[in-house]
Amino acid sequence: MRRFILTSARGRRKRSEPPPVGSYHILKLLCLAGLFVANGFAQVTVKKVDYHGWPNSFLLSNGRVEAVVVPAIGRVMQFKFAGAETGPFFENRAMDGKHPIPTSKEWGNFGGDKTWPAPQDDWPKVTPRAWPPPVEFDSMPVEASVEGESIRLTSPVDPDYGIRSERVVFLDSTWARMTIITTYHKVSGEPRRVGVWIITQLTEPDDVCVPTPGKWMKQSSDLPLGFREPPEGSPIHLKRDPVKSTKIGTQADYIHWQNKKWVLDIKSPRVPGEEYPDKGSSAEVYTNPNPLAYVELEMLGPLKTLKVGDSISQTNTYTLASLTTNFSDAEESK
Repeated sequence: MRRFILTSARGRRKRSEPPPVGSYHILKLLCLAGLFVANGFAQVTVKKVDYHGWPNSFLLSNGRVEAVVVPAIGRVMQFKFAGAETGPFFENRAMDGKHPIPTSKEWGNFGGDKTWPAPQDDWPKVTPRAWPPPVEFDSMPVEASVEGESIRLTSPVDPDYGIRSERVVFLDSTWARMTIITTYHKVSGEPRRVGVWIITQLTEPDDVCVPTPGKWMKQSSDLPLGFREPPEGSPIHLKRDPVKSTKIGTQADYIHWQNKKWVLDIKSPRVPGEEYPDKGSSAEVYTNPNPLAYVELEMLGPLKTLKVGDSISQTNTYTLASLTTNFSDAEESK
């Protein structure tokens, strides 16, 4: 049987020493996830770059993985192995160098990772439009500051929600892992019931895997390609439908994505006993039809009523591995 081998950004094959095995890591193995490559401690560096026509962008690197942050469009645009030209995050190359237009009736779909206020059903009740997303969350540049080995992104205050979003992006010094802490600060206006919603767009997957601790929720007229009702306690597996958009919600605390090159896990803790948007969803998967071939892995925090002076936060961790050997059908089935 062929072995499942991971490689570091430098291409050297090494034994991995993963964190202690728990239910999270066991399920990752069931989903064919990768181990994490560790090669001692590294210093995280932050430097300013021109990224695809956006000056004053930032590149964070620990020598193994890199994160690209573009304040001009308020997004983390890529998370990849050091020195690689691209990674698993979807980037809409047709939008390179362009800037968001707050008054546009069309959504500026740049790709990458961003935050919107949940639930989406409340947007037309709070803002003048149901779509595109609220302007200060999605259609404005943000202020960026370098704080040691991290980048802090601070948005303007949304005029309808009275909320300023703040995102702190940093890399682990040991693992191929990025962390983003997203905080909503209620600055002005009447109280708003809201949850932190993180949307990560990823390229065409071979498989998306979601654990199902509890019920799953159909959120589109059609179910995702390859979806089957899983036995109790088993994960959901699905793929992108090239013809129609689909979406499901779950009560999971992480989602696993992989193609023939990479494995990416996104994890965000679910708080027991709290109320969640979208019929109780803490992890959602959206699949987009052609011509833009991407999926969205979406993590949601609990709903809170925020008064002026209140804040809520949600933490996402993104762990990347590289596949160097494909499984046969028999091995993948096993």
